[in-house]
Amino acid sequence: MSSTAPVAVQPVPRGGLGKLVGHRLVDWLPAVIVLVAIVGLWQGLIVWLDVQQFLLPKPTAIASAFWTDKHELLHAGWYTFQEALGGFVLGSAAAIVVALVLARWRPLGTALMPYFIAANAIPIIAFAPITNQWFNGGLTKSSKVVIAAILCFFPVLVNTLRGLTSVRPQDLELMRSYAGGQTAIFRRVRIPNALPFMFTGLKVATVLAMIGAVVGEYFGGALNALGVLILARSRIFMFTQAWAGVFVACLFGLGLYLAVAAVERVALRWMPSTSE
Repeated sequence: MSSTAPVAVQPVPRGGLGKLVGHRLVDWLPAVIVLVAIVGLWQGLIVWLDVQQFLLPKPTAIASAFWTDKHELLHAGWYTFQEALGGFVLGSAAAIVVALVLARWRPLGTALMPYFIAANAIPIIAFAPITNQWFNGGLTKSSKVVIAAILCFFPVLVNTLRGLTSVRPQDLELMRSYAGGQTAIFRRVRIPNALPFMFTGLKVATVLAMIGAVVGEYFGGALNALGVLILARSRIFMFTQAWAGVFVACLFGLGLYLAVAAVERVALRWMPSTSE
């Protein structure tokens, strides 16, 4: 009768969470330094060169305008963010599904990709007025969701398709040697390989979604939309308040980007490049 020798259990190192948080803060330190330097240079050059407010307000004036009208700006930003988020989800989901289909049937991808590229080459500023007319003159969120979805579709499609098709031949041969079908190959090889590429496209799409929603609102939208607010303030020469609206759009866009980056870090913990 054999007995198993006891195995010593290694204690969990203390301060692990604190070290992890500290490491993440250190990673953000260069970006914070650059931001402070840019804002300081911006403020200093405007004061030194005596730049007029209607050309470029000082960062302190923009911050003051934001704080004064923060409730109106944040409410308008949340309204536009809902449009951007809807377009991001719709466009990204459609792109992932199409990428899976094109990766499964490669000749179909060869036939359709030139048309996707041509559609992506259309300037969104030219397409936005037409899209607004399709949906009740642009007074509802639907037209902005479609505009944001169109902008999000192509980067997610290209990156996801690249990941699905950039598989090592050795991995495919190994799966075939185990009599793995196309479903098993996609589930165990192609999709895991495509995840880093897909998240790269999703992070690009987060920025484009907010841009599409705001640009769409320039051509018509609800009075409490952020793009309409920025345009209205610019037309009556309230440029500092307009810049405060741009700042709010940046905040919501950055928040969506950070949310996707957090999901990426959790989903790809098994990859050395994202876990270290």
